Amino acid sequence: MRTLDPRTTALVLIDLMDRIVANPLAPRPGSEVLAASLELAQDFRAAGAPVVAVRVERPNVAEQPPGSDLVGEVAAAADEIVVKRTIGAFHGTGLHELLQARGVATVVLTGIATNLGVESTARAASDHGYELVFVEDAMAALTEDEHRAAVTLNFPRLGEVVGRAALRFG
Repeated sequence: MRTLDPRTTALVLIDLMDRIVANPLAPRPGSEVLAASLELAQDFRAAGAPVVAVRVERPNVAEQPPGSDLVGEVAAAADEIVVKRTIGAFHGTGLHELLQARGVATVVLTGIATNLGVESTARAASDHGYELVFVEDAMAALTEDEHRAAVTLNFPRLGEVVGRAALRFG
C-alpha cells in the first residue's frame, strides 16, 4: 500500500491522445490505459491533488496529425495541460515550474508509451528531485518487452512501481 499526500502529489498523464491510445499496444490496449488513468484522475481530483495532462506536438510542422488532441475526458479531468515537443514532458514546457508552484514533491505517472514518454519524463523528474510513483497497470508500450523492461529494470531505479489498487491518500 502506498499512501500519498494530496497536498504534495500530482498525477501526470502522458500522451493520452486519440491517435496514441488507438495504437496497437502491450501488455494492454490503450483503452485500458485510458480507463485506468481516468479513474486515477478522478481519485486525485476528489482528494484535492492536481492532475496534469501532457500531449505531444510535432515541431516544425504546419498541422498536427489527426487525433493529436488529448482524449476529451482526459482534457476535462486535467487541472493543467502541458504541450511537449520532445519525448519527455519537462524540456521547454514549464512543467517543473508548474509543479513547483503547486508545492509538488511526488509525481505519479501513467500513460503511453511506457518506455518512451513516461520513462523520459520520469528521468527528467528524477533529475529535478521529484519522488516518483509509477502505476504499472495504467501504462502500455508498443511491445510487451519494452513495457516490461521499463517497469522491471528502469523504473525501480527511479521510484516505486505499484498497481492502481495500491494507492491511497492519507
